[in-house]
Amino acid sequence: MNFDLAPEQEEFRHVIHNFMEREVRPMARHTDETSEFNWTATRKMADLGLKGLQVPEAYGGADMDTVSATIATEELAWACGSTSLAISAHNCLGMGPIVDFGTEEQKRKWLPILTAKEKGLGCLTLTEPGAGSDLRNIKTKAAFVGGRWLLNGSKMWATNASIAETMIVLCRTDGESGSQALSHLIVPTDSPGITIDPAEKKMGLNGSPTHAVTFDNVEVPAENLLGERGKGLTQTLATLTKGRISIGSLALGLAQAAYDASLQYAKERETMGRPIGHHQAVAFMLADMASEVQAARHMIYWSAWLKDQGRPYAREAAMAKLIATEASEKTCRNAIQIHGGFGYSREFEVERMYRDSRLMSIGEGTSEILRMVIGRHLMSE
Repeated sequence: MNFDLAPEQEEFRHVIHNFMEREVRPMARHTDETSEFNWTATRKMADLGLKGLQVPEAYGGADMDTVSATIATEELAWACGSTSLAISAHNCLGMGPIVDFGTEEQKRKWLPILTAKEKGLGCLTLTEPGAGSDLRNIKTKAAFVGGRWLLNGSKMWATNASIAETMIVLCRTDGESGSQALSHLIVPTDSPGITIDPAEKKMGLNGSPTHAVTFDNVEVPAENLLGERGKGLTQTLATLTKGRISIGSLALGLAQAAYDASLQYAKERETMGRPIGHHQAVAFMLADMASEVQAARHMIYWSAWLKDQGRPYAREAAMAKLIATEASEKTCRNAIQIHGGFGYSREFEVERMYRDSRLMSIGEGTSEILRMVIGRHLMSE
């Protein structure tokens, strides 16, 4: 049993960490406070393959294994949660379904655009006002009329909508209800009839734009049907399973950043004549943080490794995301506690990390849904 990364993965981590420390982390506060997406760093990321982590090289991607993609997401989140979420959603949700389910023509048309340095990102629109965890209740419809799809409906919480080139839209392509009537369509964001509302005002991750989107008789070419008609829910669940590794990695990066800041502060801040880290109350919190972050890392990397081995990993991905996201929230909470009153101030970065970490146990499957998923796996064994 070997827990070491391959030498090339270690070198990749070193390169990505240095890039993030130089290009992304110094802008994290500005990104959060202004809600401006960090395009400058994102365009530079294309040169490192971060705009196409697991896209085959033939379509402009880096064709990385899942463990390497996990490393990239963790390091990006260590630097800036907002930027990491946008890039994660782009890679896993905006391009993943095209890589996994697209035709050769669709891959050659869309993937080089989405991986290009000067182009926008990808977006997946699932959630609706009445359909969050219950995707079978999707109302957005696409009727096949005159040789093309006519799309009508509304979505919410569409990450990257305003900075995306394309949206993959989960919609009802048959009149009847039920999961077998759902399909995916690739929809260019500049299509007439699309309205992207102003970005939502959120608790955290403010530099990752999230929007409500309305489709009013949007015409979509027939060839933009992604995957099989009626298989949209199956494709979505497969995509979300992969995405749980990515969101878990994002939570891990935030937790590592909060722990790093807390350890440094505990060494520098003195009370009663010695650094606060020497006081048992703080030392115990640091011990919990270090232990839980490392445990989450092993879970995340294990599930990524299983995927790379071609082995079943849905249960393990759910476990990993559950552990990592809840450990991240606790770690970021304790980071504020260690910083005391300063931690509650925007003068220190742990305040932002705490706000950013809160979404992680909601997106890509809430902790409650994940416990249901894990429980079903256990009962079917």
